[in-house]
Amino acid sequence: MTRRAISFLPVIVLAVFVAAQTGGKAPKRYLITDFGAIADAATVNTKAIQATIDKCAASGGGVVVVPKGVYPSGAIFLKQGVNLAVEKDGMLKATTNIDDYPIINTRWEGVEEPWTSAFVNAEGLTDLEISGEGTIDGSGEEWLRNSPPRPAAARGSTPEAAPPAQPSPQPRRGRPRLIGIQNSKRVHVAGLNLHNQAVWCLFVLYSEDVLAENLKITAEHNIPSSDGIDIDSSRRVRINNVYIDVNDDCISIKSGKDADGLRVNRPAEDIVIENSHFAYGHGGVAMGSETSGGIRNVEVRNCVADSGNWAPIRFKTQPSRGGVVENITYRDITLHGTRQAFEFNLEWRMVPPIAPPAKVLPVVRNVKIINVSGDVDSVGVIHGLADSPIRDIHFENCRVTAQKGFRLEHARNVELAGLKLEVKDGEPITRVDVQ
Repeated sequence: MTRRAISFLPVIVLAVFVAAQTGGKAPKRYLITDFGAIADAATVNTKAIQATIDKCAASGGGVVVVPKGVYPSGAIFLKQGVNLAVEKDGMLKATTNIDDYPIINTRWEGVEEPWTSAFVNAEGLTDLEISGEGTIDGSGEEWLRNSPPRPAAARGSTPEAAPPAQPSPQPRRGRPRLIGIQNSKRVHVAGLNLHNQAVWCLFVLYSEDVLAENLKITAEHNIPSSDGIDIDSSRRVRINNVYIDVNDDCISIKSGKDADGLRVNRPAEDIVIENSHFAYGHGGVAMGSETSGGIRNVEVRNCVADSGNWAPIRFKTQPSRGGVVENITYRDITLHGTRQAFEFNLEWRMVPPIAPPAKVLPVVRNVKIINVSGDVDSVGVIHGLADSPIRDIHFENCRVTAQKGFRLEHARNVELAGLKLEVKDGEPITRVDVQ
């Protein structure tokens, strides 16, 4: 997809969505309080809210409205023709009883398997809007108090990732994601305050023509794996004007992991992320680490990263993943007080159990970094593989001030003329097996 095509994509998506949604008429509203929901912050309202959704769908569609007040609930499942609006001073608050979240067919950490549902679920829907000035709260800290994460040495990349000690006929379970959108088309998520997700916040899987805008996504920094937005094997996605402060990647683009991801072989592609602010997090916009289906045609532009963000420009994968990550552009990015500016790592987090390398190793190539400037602790690292070097990285009009320099390992055709560095300790650039 050309840059011009990417630039006009959001207008097309929104125009199609609005036309499909309104038809020139105001949609009918269904208040959850009319179906028995009680805003006392104690009553579990799952049945009342689901009854509202079911009635709305059966009556031809409309908007399910969460009015002022705090409404605890377990998992809810949106239906075709039903939009969700959380009004100002209204809150959907997740319960912390695992039995309130049924097992569904989904993808967890890049592998298709039965897994815990999200708090708010959308499966196979078209022309969906989730919006409002209110809050959806995942009760992440309460989940931690009820079920603290296992020590890091005993788990994979997140607290739920470690396989059970003995094979079990029962599906594994874990904390629920906040919003899960799967196999859906023309989706609009806007205006909301999304807070304290128990694990990943806004999860978009196998979907297309998705617009997420004007969102505030925050999680306390003790909640592990609290990614802001995860775009997984989806296409034509735009993220605009979001503020994210979490305890993992602010935005992560994914496409499946290892053998299962290679089997599914669905890329994440044609994605625009713009006009956004990435505060604390383990990355600003990260490619990976689940890269098996490929990631391509992504542009991140006109964004700010600060507040100790680990690596605003981040690529991460492992030899077992495979997949091609290509045609990625970061432009007009301002950095202030981040740990690194750039992190490219094809051997990210190699901790046991380590899967064997894929038959075709992961590839990262054709990356443009344009008009990126600011002050950071370390410029960062480009670390490829001996048998799959990172290739064709182009810097243009970039200026970075850092305490420590830039280390390049197993990289080819890295154009550094457009990267001006001011480094206080050591050499600005260290090269190891770089051509």
